[in-house]
Formats: sequence, C-alpha cells, structure tokens
Amino acid sequence: MMEMAKQNDSAVTEFVLEGLTDKPELQLPLFLLFLGIYGVTVMGNLGMILIITLSPKLQSPMYFFIGNLSVIDLFYSSTVTPKMLGNFLWEQNVISLPGCMTQLFFFCVFATAEFYMLTVMAYDRYIAICSPLLYSAVMSQKVCNMLVTGVHIVATFGGMPHTIFMIRLSFCGDNVIHHYLCDIIPLLKLSCSSTYINELLLILVGGFNVLATTVPIIISYAFILSNILQIPSAEGKSKAFGTCGSHLTVVGFFYGSIIFMYFKPASSSNMVQEKVASVFYSTVIPMLNPLIYSLRNKGVRNELSKAMGMRYR
Repeated sequence: MMEMAKQNDSAVTEFVLEGLTDKPELQLPLFLLFLGIYGVTVMGNLGMILIITLSPKLQSPMYFFIGNLSVIDLFYSSTVTPKMLGNFLWEQNVISLPGCMTQLFFFCVFATAEFYMLTVMAYDRYIAICSPLLYSAVMSQKVCNMLVTGVHIVATFGGMPHTIFMIRLSFCGDNVIHHYLCDIIPLLKLSCSSTYINELLLILVGGFNVLATTVPIIISYAFILSNILQIPSAEGKSKAFGTCGSHLTVVGFFYGSIIFMYFKPASSSNMVQEKVASVFYSTVIPMLNPLIYSLRNKGVRNELSKAMGMRYR
C-alpha cells in the first residue's frame, strides 16, 4: 500500500502513517466500521453531556463527573479517529512533524485525564457509600470543580514531558510510522538519536500515573466492598453495587488495555497486538463509556426515556 519513504540526507519533516492494515480489500469495510464507531462516540458522549447538563434530576456530583468523563472521551476519540479514517481513504496518509507532535501531546493529555477522572469518580463513590451523611458537605460543587480542574492540570503537565523530549529527538531515515497515530513507542522506533530519556520517561511518568490512580481506586473499592457487606438487606446491597458497577466496568476495560499496551515485556512486543490494544482504549472505550453508563444507570435511563418520549410525542 505504501512506499517506504527515505530521507537519508536530511531530517524528516513529515511522517507516513501506516494505518491498521495494508490490505486493500479491508480498507472500505474498516472505514465504514470506524466511521460508525466514531459517530456513536460523538452522539453518545454529546447526548450524555446534554442530558446531564439539562436535567434537574441529574445535578449531583456523580453525574457531574460522568458528564466530564464524556467531555474527555469526546476529545480523546477526536484526537485519534478522524486521522485514522484518513488511513482507509488515502494511499499515503501523511502527517507533518508539528502535526504529529500535536497529536501525540493531546493523545497523552486525554489518556492521562481519563486515568485521573476515573480515580476522582472512585473517590466520589467511596464518599457516597461509606460516608453518606457527609456526602453533600464533602462533595460540594466547589470541591467537584476543583477536582475536575486538578484532573486537567495534571493531565496537561503529564503530556508535556513526552512531547518535549520527543521534539528533541532526530528523525532522519525511515519516516513510516507503523501505526495509525503518532504514539510514543512507534515514534521511538524511528528515531536516529538516543531514546534513553524518552524510554525512562515512559516508565517513570506512565508508571506514576498508573500507580497514582490504581492505588486510590483499589483502596476506595476495598472500603466500599467492606461497607456494602455490612448492609443487612439484599436490596440495599444490590443498590450500592449498582452505583459502582458501571464505573468498575469502565475502569477494567481502560486499565486492562493500557497496561497490555505499555507495560508488557519488550520481547513480547507485537505490532498487530499493539494496534488492537490502541484501538480499544483510544476508539472503542470512548464509545462504550456513555453506553455503559446509560444502560446501567437508572437515573440516566429514566432521563433518556423522558427525552425520547418528548421527542416522539
């Protein structure tokens, strides 16, 4: 599908994205599939944002955080998917060096924001179930705004080191990125200068983000589980588990695919597997999140039913 572009005498100023596959017969079916996924992602997350913003019954911290997660998912998917769709339409999907670094930055920012927003949501569920009498005081609107602002600040600073040190690298040979986006690992494989600091950052920053978010989530749910087991009625236990089920499902999908992608031994590196994992956490999960919350959350389901009923009345 593509020619390997060589620029041995000068620095690389643009890259060619290889895409998901080089088989011509798969280009159109995959384009239609991911166009559908992106359409559902945009409509699902925009719908979730609108319902939570406009519905008086959904003005609680839990729904506030769900709405902010939808904002992150919407931008996260939009950073990756439109460019990927171009891979299926053009023989060579070219991206400039500045454009590649810009995509890398926002990709890192929104991935990091997803980590920390899921952690904030776990803390919210911990307060709601373990300290219900203090919930309104602890999770005030001011505190919620501060937590969301903190998520975006941490995410922005989390994306900077990878981007800054990637810009400092030299690219002066093969300019074909064997991926469908400008991700860290595929770019490092193309560098003709030392990538030691970048690899160290990947371990340190990535490891810190995983630990700094995984540990609070595990601790929160340990307390939540302990508290739920003390509830005498089966109905009470079911209701408490119901408020956490959607969040746990999202956490499992997202963390599982991220850890598989970035924290497996280098000897087991497989580009096909890496592409599948990337598709899952950057494209599929942003589509699944609003579906999971709308299908499993009674409040969202009720408001959706009202909205649909008013539309077709």
